[in-house]
Order: sequence, then structure tokens, then C-alpha cells
Amino acid sequence: MNTPELLPNQPHDHEGPVFREPWEAQAFAMAVSLHAKGVFTWTEWTETIGALIAADNEPDETGERYYGYWLAALEQLVAANTPISRELLSDRKNAWDKAARATPHGEAIILGRNKV
Repeated sequence: MNTPELLPNQPHDHEGPVFREPWEAQAFAMAVSLHAKGVFTWTEWTETIGALIAADNEPDETGERYYGYWLAALEQLVAANTPISRELLSDRKNAWDKAARATPHGEAIILGRNKV
């Protein structure tokens, strides 16, 4: 099998690029899903994530912050292109963060589970 061209320090296995953490795959899937639902175009996506990467004063030479840019771009595009307020989006993000931190590894994340 031909391995796709990799970025420097991009994690990969014998088949090609892989995600470092499950949340990275989820962020990727959210971007694909939101695009498919018409929340944003690929042009909007590439311009938004490109601007975030370009604005970072420290190059991400290891690629460890790459999906952080994905999350920030998703937040910006959802806030700009849907009727949800930034405050509600922030509240929901914090609720999911608390629930994820309170969830034992391997279990489904349940919104509202916030005992850490």
C-alpha cells in the first residue's frame, strides 16, 4: 500500500496518518459533518483554520496543537453561521469538558456528569 505523504512529525502507522487522541478524530468528524449539513463551506473552513494557524506566534513544529486549531475554527464557524450565541456555545463547551473529565476511560460521555 502506498503511504500518503506525511507532514513532519505527523503520527502515523503502516497505513498512513493517525490521530494522537480520540478527541482529534471526533473534531475531524464534526468538521466533516457540519460541512455536510451546510454550516460552512470548505473555503470558509480553510480560511478560518489557516488564519488561526498563521496568527500563532510559535510554530507548531510537532503538530501537537493542530487539532486545537480545528476546535477553535469549529467554534468560530458555528458561532458565525448558526443562531447559537457565543455565551451558550461557551456554556455547552464547558459542560462537555466537565462531563468528559468526570467520565471513566472507555465509558460514554454523559452531559451533566461533572464530578471530577
